[in-house]
Amino acid sequence: MARDFIEIADIPKGYENRVKQNLSFKTGKFVWRCRFTTALDPATINSDNLFVESETGAKMSTKFTYNDATMEIELEPLEPYAQDTDYFLNITTKVKSRGGQSLKEPLQVKFRL
Repeated sequence: MARDFIEIADIPKGYENRVKQNLSFKTGKFVWRCRFTTALDPATINSDNLFVESETGAKMSTKFTYNDATMEIELEPLEPYAQDTDYFLNITTKVKSRGGQSLKEPLQVKFRL
């Protein structure tokens, strides 16, 4: 049965109030918006540093958009997610601010459609 939302299955400790859903319809191509508190170095926003992978560890093909004004990255899959499959949004410490700062630890959010 099709759902109107994703199920966020696991959020790293300390990020519980920062991971939210705001969906108005289901396309099978849920777009992640990751907002940061400082401007990012666009050269560090790539598929090695920020990616979605399936439960088997296969990386999904994605398109990145970075909005410097809102300090948000949009991560859009180029293929639909499969139903009843676990996925992981990964943000590594290689994503850096313009000043060269990185996250203290990598972030992984588990979700399911």
